[in-house]
Parts: sequence; C-alpha cells; structure tokens
Amino acid sequence: MPNHQIDPNKWIDSYSDYLFNFTISRVNDRDLAKDLVQETFFAGLKSMKNFKGEASERTWLISILKRKIIDYYRKINSNKGKAEVRMNYNSSSESEGDWLEERVADPFDKTAEDSLENEELGDAIYNCLGKLPEKQATVFKMKTIEGIDTETICNELNITASNLWVIIHRARTTMATCMEKNWF
Repeated sequence: MPNHQIDPNKWIDSYSDYLFNFTISRVNDRDLAKDLVQETFFAGLKSMKNFKGEASERTWLISILKRKIIDYYRKINSNKGKAEVRMNYNSSSESEGDWLEERVADPFDKTAEDSLENEELGDAIYNCLGKLPEKQATVFKMKTIEGIDTETICNELNITASNLWVIIHRARTTMATCMEKNWF
C-alpha cells in the first residue's frame, strides 16, 4: 500500500490551477471557484492529521474540494440540497477506495428521499451525457468523471491538448445547460 506524504507548502504551486479549473467547470463563477479552492486548502490544513497516506495529495485535496462544491449547492438549493451526492475519484495508479478523508454526512443515515434524489441526479447526468456527440461524451467522461490527465487522453484519442480543451469546454457548456433544464 502506498504511503503518500503531504506538503502544504507546495499546494498553491502544485495544485491551485488544477483545483481552480476543476471548480470553475462545476460552478461557472470565477470568484466562487477561487473561494472554494481557498476553503479546500484551509480544510486540508485543518484536517492534515486525517491524511492516511493511502491516496496522493492531489486526490485527497480533490475529495475535500468535491465536498465543498456539494456543500455549496446544498446551501443555495435547499430543497435539492438535502441529497447526498457521491463523487469518487479513482485513478489506476492508486489503489481502489473512497479517499474522502473528511465526511460531512453519515452514509448510513440516508432517507428514502435522499436515495431517490441521488438516483434522479444520476439519471439526469447520464441523460445529458447521452445527448452529447460521441467524442464530447468520451472526453467529458475521461477528464471530468474519471479524472484522467490531459496527456493520457490526448494520446488515447490522438488529439492535441488545445483540441481537448475546446471539446471539454463545449461538453461542459452543453452539460450545464442540460442539467439546468433537467435537474435544477
């Protein structure tokens, strides 16, 4: 089992751009994205003692950031906000598991309404993914859902990095519009 170490002194240089891009694609507000990344770094500092070394530092920070994004949507959308939304980050270079070191809700304390809303959200996401052109859907899944790095995606699909970002931007824009119509 790998034993990763964390070094908060390198977080801003190593992860701020990645975390910001990850966040802006989900909240579509630059100031909010900056705030959420900053909150992620603060939460990481506060919960460093919970870092078990089983995941990479980046994976651990992403899991905290995902929880911050979920909390943000819960707060602004109170009737939908009670749903427990699960996001997992899996990478083939790391062992399998749920790397969410900081849990807000007890996963066993779910109501039928929570489960139904999770199912509805999943259905809405896959419905919207199904409406994307095949290449956009593939790139979106690889980059956004599976967290595969840019170079690997470009090599697998034989595209340039700039082409990937154009495709992912179009896919995210279409997904956001579709989700607004079908979920929010």
